[in-house]
Amino acid sequence: MTRITPLETIANTGLFGNFVGKNKDKLIRISEISNVKIYQIVQYKISKLNSSLLQIDNQIFSTQPGSVSANSATRIQWNGPKVWTVISNNKNIYDQIISSCPEEDFAVTDLSHSRVIIQIEGENAIAIIKKGCPLNLNEFIKNNCANSVYHGITFSIDMINDNPGKFNLMAYRSFADSFYHAITDASLEYGYKQE
Repeated sequence: MTRITPLETIANTGLFGNFVGKNKDKLIRISEISNVKIYQIVQYKISKLNSSLLQIDNQIFSTQPGSVSANSATRIQWNGPKVWTVISNNKNIYDQIISSCPEEDFAVTDLSHSRVIIQIEGENAIAIIKKGCPLNLNEFIKNNCANSVYHGITFSIDMINDNPGKFNLMAYRSFADSFYHAITDASLEYGYKQE
C-alpha cells in the first residue's frame, strides 16, 4: 500500500509569487515534512515517575513550557504539564517510547496519519507566520514551541533554527488544504519556492 501525504495532490513544486529578479537562495522555502512518526505522550496524574529523568532517542522530556529537546532525528515538544509530542524519523522510535514510558504511567497515542507538517524557511518566515497568528514571535528562539491559530486553524509551531528562521508548522490533516493555502498566500509578496 502506498502512503499519500496530505499535500501530495495540491503542493506543486516551483517558484511562486513575487520571485522575479530575486536571488533564488533568498526566497522563502516551503515544503511538506513526511515520513515521520508523531506520538503524543501524556503522563497520568497518579504517576509518581519523575518525567525529567526520562529519555527517548537520547533526548530528555523537558518540563519547561514551550521548550523542545532535539537532535537530528527526534524532536520532543513540551505541550503542557505532563504532555509532550514526539516527532521523529527514527524507525525504532515507538519501541524506545514504550520502553521508556510504562503503560501504567503514560498514555501513548500515534498521531502520524492525522497531522500535516509544513516547513517554512527564510528571512521573512516569521513575518509570514505573523500575518495569520496572534502569537508574539519576537522573543521566539531556536527550540521553542507553542500552540496557536493561523487564520482560525489550530496549529503547533516549532522553531527549528533562528538564522534564517526555520519553522515546522503542524496542523490537523483535515485542515491541510486550507492551512497550506493560507501559508502560501501569505508568502506571495515575498516570493517562495515550493520544494
